[in-house]
Amino acid sequence: MASDFFQGWLAGGILASTPIFYAALGETVVEKAGLINLGVEGTMLVGASVGFAVSSTTGSVAVGLCAAALLGGVFNLLLGPLVVGRGANQLASGLALMFLGQGLSAYYGKAFVGTTVDGLGPLALPVLSRVPWLGPILFRQDLLVYLTVPSAIFVWYLLGRTSWGLHLRAVGEDRMVAYAAGSNTGLLRYQALALGGVLAGIGGAHLSLAIAHTWTEGITAGRGFIAVALVIFAAWSPLRVLLGALIFGGTLALQIQLQARGAEVSPFLLDMLPYLVTLAVLVQLRKASRGRMPEGLKEVFESSA
Repeated sequence: MASDFFQGWLAGGILASTPIFYAALGETVVEKAGLINLGVEGTMLVGASVGFAVSSTTGSVAVGLCAAALLGGVFNLLLGPLVVGRGANQLASGLALMFLGQGLSAYYGKAFVGTTVDGLGPLALPVLSRVPWLGPILFRQDLLVYLTVPSAIFVWYLLGRTSWGLHLRAVGEDRMVAYAAGSNTGLLRYQALALGGVLAGIGGAHLSLAIAHTWTEGITAGRGFIAVALVIFAAWSPLRVLLGALIFGGTLALQIQLQARGAEVSPFLLDMLPYLVTLAVLVQLRKASRGRMPEGLKEVFESSA
C-alpha cells in the first residue's frame, strides 16, 4: 500500500510539474531581458483553450500543440507595444494581459466545455518502463514530460552559451550599455516575449490535453503566478526552474493523493498546501535570489513603488 502511494505521488508530481515548468522556463527568458510578465496566467489560459479547441476540431494533438504555441507567442507579444514601445508600467500591463487572457479563453472555450479528447497519452519507453518501481514513475509519461530536461538544457545553453543569449542578458542588465554595444534592445525584448509566450502556451496546452483531457474555465488555477514565483526561486537559472516545478508539482500531487485516500484533513487546507509550500520556499530564498536578479528588473519594481 505504501509503495503504491509513493509511486502514484511521484508519477503524479512529475506530470503536475510539467505545465508550470514550461511557463516558468518561458518567464525566465522574459525576465532575463529585464521584463516581468504577470500575465503568464492569461497566456497559459489562451494556450490551454486554443490547444484543446484545435485538437478537438482537427483530431490532431500535434496541430493543437502547435496552435497553442503559436497563439501563446502572439498573445505575449501584446505586452510589447505597452512596455517596450511606450514604457508603460510592467506590473499593471501584465495584469491587464492576464485579465484579457481569462476573458478570451472563457469566451472562445465556452463551446468546448464538457468535451473530452484523447490528448497526450503516456508513452511507455521500451525496456526502461519495465524497470521495477522506477519504470512506471519515470518512463510512462507523455512526450512533453520527456522533453522537460532537454528544454531546460536548451534554454540554459541558449541564454548562457550563444551570442544571442549574451545580448539578451546584457539588455536585461543595462539597456543603455547594450544599446551602446550595438544591440537592438527593442527587438531582443520582443523576441524574449515571443519565446516566453510560446513556452507558456505549451504549458497551458499540457494542462488541457495531457492532464485534464477537457476544457474548463480557469483551468490554470493560479499556475501562471506560481510560474513567476518559481523564476525567483530558481534564481533565473533554467536548470533550477525544473527543480522548482518538481517541488510545486510534488506538493500538488501529494494533496491529490491524500484526498483520494480519504485523509481526515480539510480539503480546503490540502488545496492550499502547494501554494503555502511555494511561499515558504520563496521566503527562505529571498536574499540569495535577489543577488542574482537581472539589474533591469530592479528598475521595474522601483518605478512601481
